[in-house]
Amino acid sequence: MLSMRSTRTLSITLPPEMLKRAQSIAKRESRTMSELVREALRHYDRRAWWDEVNAFGRQRAEERGVREGDVERLIHESRRDSRKAPKK
Repeated sequence: MLSMRSTRTLSITLPPEMLKRAQSIAKRESRTMSELVREALRHYDRRAWWDEVNAFGRQRAEERGVREGDVERLIHESRRDSRKAPKK
């Protein structure tokens, strides 16, 4: 019976100093190098998503003429208006 692996092997190259740092981090956190790289990729993915969300928000704010200093006031106004709105 053949077993299906749920992972694949990947070969990467790192500059010597980066490899030393990665090995040090893995040892300090009691992780394998594979676990460390997987976590780094998850972090990179979350950061890329967050950057996209922020870029979208900045674009929408610019289109509407909303400045950073307006945000707190607009939040309070929105909350106040939602409390005044009749409940359905």
